[in-house]
This record gives sequence, structure tokens and C-alpha cells, in this order.
Amino acid sequence: MKNIKNILSCLVAAGLLNTSCSDLERFNVNERNITQEQLEVDFQHVGSKYKPIFESIYQYTPAWSYQLQQNLNADVYSGYLTNPRPFVAGANNTTYSLVSGWNNFIWSVPYSNVMNNVSEISKLTEADYPTLHAVALILKVAAMHRVSDVFGPIVYTNFGDLENAGVYDSQEEAYNAFFTDLDTAVANLMTDIDSERFAAFDLSYGGNYTNWVKLANSLRLRLAIRISKVNPVKAKTEGEKALSQSLGVMGTNPEGFFVNSALDHPLSIIDNSWGDIRMNASMESILVGYDDARATSYFDAPTSVSGTVKGVRGGLPLLPGYADELAQKADYIGFSSINDNIHTSTVQLMTAAEVAFLKAEAALRGWQGAGDAKTNYETGIQLSFEQHGASGASNYIADNTSTPADYVDPVNPSNNIAALTDITIAWDEGATNEEKLERIITQKWIAMFPEGQEAWSEFRRTGYPKIFPVVSNQSGGTIDTNIQIRRIPFVDSELSTNPEGVQDAVTKLSGPDNGGTRLWWDTGAANF
Repeated sequence: MKNIKNILSCLVAAGLLNTSCSDLERFNVNERNITQEQLEVDFQHVGSKYKPIFESIYQYTPAWSYQLQQNLNADVYSGYLTNPRPFVAGANNTTYSLVSGWNNFIWSVPYSNVMNNVSEISKLTEADYPTLHAVALILKVAAMHRVSDVFGPIVYTNFGDLENAGVYDSQEEAYNAFFTDLDTAVANLMTDIDSERFAAFDLSYGGNYTNWVKLANSLRLRLAIRISKVNPVKAKTEGEKALSQSLGVMGTNPEGFFVNSALDHPLSIIDNSWGDIRMNASMESILVGYDDARATSYFDAPTSVSGTVKGVRGGLPLLPGYADELAQKADYIGFSSINDNIHTSTVQLMTAAEVAFLKAEAALRGWQGAGDAKTNYETGIQLSFEQHGASGASNYIADNTSTPADYVDPVNPSNNIAALTDITIAWDEGATNEEKLERIITQKWIAMFPEGQEAWSEFRRTGYPKIFPVVSNQSGGTIDTNIQIRRIPFVDSELSTNPEGVQDAVTKLSGPDNGGTRLWWDTGAANF
């Protein structure tokens, strides 16, 4: 009221008593409030919606959300990491006693924080700001192909459609839609490639649209390789489109897809603060067997046992002789934790090294523009070593004798297991395509750490690298121990709110709704 009285006094003195009440209202505005008009001047009404998308491809905070969204499924199933504590008395995701309450987060986080925000951005940008719309589409594909690679069918093309909102796409339909969205995104960006409109909101590339096009092309190549066994004609078409686009794919480490958030990497909390995750025995077998210099960039030396790095077998039950979960955890928590170089606030989602290995496989499959398989393979290793500041890449690339090592559990010898392969590192031009592929995927698997979702997908597609099976399989016979888990069943939240949609989605699977059913691109057939 004081502001109004002062204004009225001035008006009286000026002889302006005929001023209307509506005119006076503009004087009584809190200057700290931001109006919609002000938001729209610098695109904050749109830009503010990108941050939760970046930070929910997997969710950074709270850390337990990421733990349930990815860590206690894909990070473990990939052979990268495992939990030293046998949660739920050993009956949990890691032993294939799948916990639906945990797995709800794989579904709910991207739908709540990615799809909803992309939908709002699209309404605001599709007609008038095509480059902003393009970035949203790329982020949507980056997030949602991961969801499809967990469940298979997903709600994608029908999301936001009031009449068909709960109708699932088959995985093939979803992948076709991913490719279409990438088409739109690249075309939009190329019309205004030098614009800096997105710079203020970009947590990855500082508004550099050239790098966003390279990311779109690289994602297209990743997805094309993913479907190369189930639909080789479509795969080749999409892969060659990615390779021939004028700006190309990622080729240097700075072009990798990293999210630079002010938030801590959730792995730092799960690993350091809680001690809930440690190196997997499969990682130890391969890194130690290859005398890989990246081992100590990825993991810390163990505190309780000898050795450069020491992993834990995946899928441990509550073993005999332990009073409870915490007593068993105490014996394994001193094994290798993750190096702080990995769980910084910069989160890795796709690297130039991965793209080099994608090109190596594309070359094996005869795709135009892929280049030479050997050159791409060795470039991928070199890029990975450079990314992690590891030395000795040239000697490593030339090593034709080292093979993965047998695993020894110094706490419980019953968990010991022999290495599952004798594949070496050095490229052998005279080898079969199958042996060449094993080399490519094994090195790609090492280079992609700690991105367990992509590593698990590629293991399921190819069978490589050859990672150790779980110690305890508590799936009740739905998952084969040696073939390992293939997918996550549809979650409780969908079963309760969209039962008809889920029932239809199950018909789009190749089998029952359980962890043993293969996805569309996971054919189980020969790689060549």
C-alpha cells in the first residue's frame, strides 16, 4: 500500500487524478517476479524444460532413483558392476528375482521427466523454432531407445494422444519412429546450423548445433547396428545415411555426448557414500587378463585383498555362514570401488570411441562409408585410452597373446570361475567375421564403461563380451543362467493404470512377459 500512496501523491501533485485503477496496477508489481513475457524474450519458457530432460536420461538425484533406474539392472547385467550386499536376503534383480517396485523407475523417470517435457517443448517450438524442437527430438530418442531396449514395446508415437495415449508401439515401430525423429532433427538443424539460440540451455555442447547433428548421426548409427540382424536392409539404409550425412558422426573425444550438470554423479554416492556397488568379476577378468592400463582409471585398488583391481561375482545370494546381508557385505566392500575419475559431475552417455567401434562393425557388414574395420577398431582403442589418460595404447593394440583371466574369489572359492574366452586384442585380418566381431564388441564394452545400459544391450545382441553368469538364478526357470537375462517385464505402475495397453504390448513380444523373452532385435541367431 505504501507504494500506491506514494504514487497517488505524485499524481495529485501533477493534476492527474483521472488515472484509472487499471493504470495504477502496473505500478504495484513486485519487480522480483518474472512475467511470462520476460520469460519468452530469452526463451526461458522453453529452455527451462531441457534441464530435467538432460538429467533424466538417467536420473541424477536422488541417487537411489538412478540406483533403481539403471544401476541394479543394466549396470549389473552388463558385467560392469555388482553389489557387494545381497539385497533382500539375496532375492533381488541381480539374482533374477526381479523386484517390480525397483523396476518402476526404469519406466517412470523417462516418461515423467523426458517425454512430458519434450511434449511441452514441441508444442512451443515445432512451428516457429525448429532448431529448439530438433534438440528435444534428439534427446527424446537418446532417452527412449534405452527404455525400449529394456522392455521392448513402449508408448512412443501415441504419447500425449488423448485417444490412444496408452497404446504401445512394437519395438520395430518404435525404432522406425526413432529414425523418423532423427530425420526431422537433422533437417531442422541444418537449416540454421550456426544459430546459438540453444547455448544458454545446453548441458552438453554449449549450443554448437554441428555437434548435435553429429550426435544425431551417431545415434542413428548405433540404432542401425542394433537392428542389423533382425532387419539388415533397413539397418544398412539407416547406417549409410548416418555415415554419408555431410557433418558425419563423432570422430574426436570432445564430440562425445556428455551431460555437464552441477549435480554429483549418482555413482559417487552409491559407490563412495553407501558402498553399494563394486567392480564386477567379468570386468576384472578382462581388464587384468589384458593388462589394460584403463583398469586403474576405472577402478581403485582394493583395500582388503591383493591385486591391482578385484571384482565381485554377479548375482550373489546370501551365502551360508553369514548372519545377514551386512555381514556378507563387510567381506566384499573392500573390493575395487569406482575411481573418482569416472563419477565426476560430467556424465558419459556416448563417446567417439563407441562410434569408431560402430564403424568397425559397419565395415564388417559391408556398409558404404564405414571405412576399414581394422583402422576403426584401432582408432576406437586409441580414442578410449586418450579419453581416460591411459598410456601404452600402441603396445596394447599390438598385443596378440594376452587373454581374459580366470576369476578367483579370495573370500569364497566356490565363486571361482575360468575365463570364458581366449580372444586376444590385436586385429587379425585372417580371422573370421565372428572372431573379428568378438574383438570389436569386447573393446567397445571396455570403452563404454560405465554406461551399462548400452553395454547390456550389445551383449544381448551379439553375445559379446563373454561375461560370467550369475552365481544364483532365482527366476523360477524363466531365465536361462547361461543365456542370461534378456529384458525387464512390464512394471506394476503400468499394469495397474494401463492394463489393456500392457495386455496388447505383450502380444508384440516374442514370448511371455518375463525376463527370459528376447526383444525384437535380440534374435538369438548367428551374427553373420
